[in-house]
Amino acid sequence: MAGHSKWANIKHKKARTDEKRGKAFTKIGKEIIIAAREGGGDPDGNPRLKLLIQKAKAMNMPNDNINRAIQRGTGEIEGDILEEINYEGYGPGGVALMLDITTDNRNRTAADIRHLFSKYGGNLGETGCVGWMFKRKGLLEISKEDMKADVEEVELNAIEAGAEDIRDNGSSLEIITDPDSFESVKNSLEEACKIEWVFADITMIPENTVEVQDLDMARKIIKLVDVLEDHDDVQDVYANFSIPDDIMGKL
Repeated sequence: MAGHSKWANIKHKKARTDEKRGKAFTKIGKEIIIAAREGGGDPDGNPRLKLLIQKAKAMNMPNDNINRAIQRGTGEIEGDILEEINYEGYGPGGVALMLDITTDNRNRTAADIRHLFSKYGGNLGETGCVGWMFKRKGLLEISKEDMKADVEEVELNAIEAGAEDIRDNGSSLEIITDPDSFESVKNSLEEACKIEWVFADITMIPENTVEVQDLDMARKIIKLVDVLEDHDDVQDVYANFSIPDDIMGKL
């Protein structure tokens, strides 16, 4: 799950099994196909494709897989026609959920997602029901433990590079940017402060978060998020909840 919450921070650090890594390759491959189809196969002239290639390489996706996805997008290799759609709904406790979907069969995917929401205590809603709660932003997360510069230096460089906001979460810093400024802020910080990112991507960030303090409710929400993320057509799940450290430690 991408986005701003303590659960998101923990999830980004979870080790992947081979099966999950394979699914991750498939999902980012779909994104590369669409990016190349819409903006061309040259990453220098296609910022979205460039960012996706960087993500794929950071995940150790083989270059052959990346190149095949680009060629499918540009039409050099035939493949299924993919489309991007978004679903919105509510999880247990009324938390807001947004899904980025890439599918070759809209009807099949809609039925699958509706079933998962219903089975795990959520409700698939109408378009726009929760979208207004989120803003598209660049998100850069740094672990303080791994920082080679001090916090003040990183914050100052981030502001000078054009960051919109900086959030101190105790063990990490989150730097929020406008999507158009994301790449320049990221590159500036890497050059000035030798940053190694915990998370770096353009994502949907909730304007406000709901703190889940009930252990059973936290488990139900996380279960729904997990099964949604595990679906082959779901690229990302965004949510507006956070989980306190004491509850997180019991999960």
